Amino acid sequence: MKNILLAVLRLSLGWIFLWAFLDKMFGLGFTTTPEQAWVNGGSPTIGFLKFATKGPFAELFQGLAGNMLVDWLFMVGLLGIGAALMLGIGMRLASYSGVLMLAFMYLAVIPPEHNPFMDDHLIYGMTLLLLPMLHAGRHWGLGGWWSNTGLVKRFGMLE
Repeated sequence: MKNILLAVLRLSLGWIFLWAFLDKMFGLGFTTTPEQAWVNGGSPTIGFLKFATKGPFAELFQGLAGNMLVDWLFMVGLLGIGAALMLGIGMRLASYSGVLMLAFMYLAVIPPEHNPFMDDHLIYGMTLLLLPMLHAGRHWGLGGWWSNTGLVKRFGMLE
């Protein structure tokens, strides 16, 4: 039962990242309209960074809105984290990268809207840190095979 729960948790978090990538890339109409899609020249970061940020770091994050490098880093991060979690490979790197992305997103909206300090970014981040510790990529994923490759044996961070 524990392995099933770990697999479902990993796949669910992976889908959150991967879906955000797909919606922002193609404008599937959930949070991004087709006109705002990255493939149509839109910026995947401008909406959140320009209009949703608040708190002590709002000005910093608003200044990053629409920056091409920030757009690329964000989209590559969403795709890489989502794909790694879905496949169960590169869990350690994906988890740490996901925590970093979520930490930036948390800082962009502090204080959270419904709680003095706790929000979904922190919960997702803690969950991401737990997944590689419990080898969640080996359950319904390619993590077992991946961890035995020469590349991962040479560079453990890729596990």
